[in-house]
Amino acid sequence: MTEVYNPLDKVNLGKSVADALLASPVQPLADIQSFEGAGIYVLYYRGSHPSYAPLAQANADEATWPIYIGKAIPSGGRKGVSLSASARGTALYKRLADHRDSIKEVETGSRSLSVADFDIRYLIVDDIWIPLGESLLIARFRPVWNIALDGFGNHDPGKGRYGGLRPLWDHFHQGRPWATRCAERSETAEEVQKRISEFLTAHPLGHDI
Repeated sequence: MTEVYNPLDKVNLGKSVADALLASPVQPLADIQSFEGAGIYVLYYRGSHPSYAPLAQANADEATWPIYIGKAIPSGGRKGVSLSASARGTALYKRLADHRDSIKEVETGSRSLSVADFDIRYLIVDDIWIPLGESLLIARFRPVWNIALDGFGNHDPGKGRYGGLRPLWDHFHQGRPWATRCAERSETAEEVQKRISEFLTAHPLGHDI
């Protein structure tokens, strides 16, 4: 039996949100200014770090291959409360500013990253569609910082919670002060680089994008 396309199916609606995000303007991460709203975003890398050479090459002329995808849900949305206007508050801006600050800390620490090498796309979305839009985009692009090098989106766990391992992202890109309080990892830089290389080779920017 042939499946009937339903434009109002939640997955198709989620795809429309994802497509709207990818059609939004590209902006330098360093230049973001405060704005209201919650929603989803994609982060692109075009720097000189050798581990991310395929990403930088793909993004040289046009931002096409995200290194990270995320969301910012308004506080009411986290409790399952539908807000009459998801533009209430600055959840999305604050999330992007957190990422900018994390990269700045690496820039002044290990210097393995620079804020100037990152661009963003973001979309203010009604809160009920934010998680679905994010999950569809991650499944579509499989960004390396979401899957192979996890921890970029982590926050300081707080006093008394530093017993866990340092996030792999912080192990490879040292600079966030709170991460140094976590337990050290055993992976060498070469092992992490190999992990990234193998992941990008196995999950290239494909024809299904």
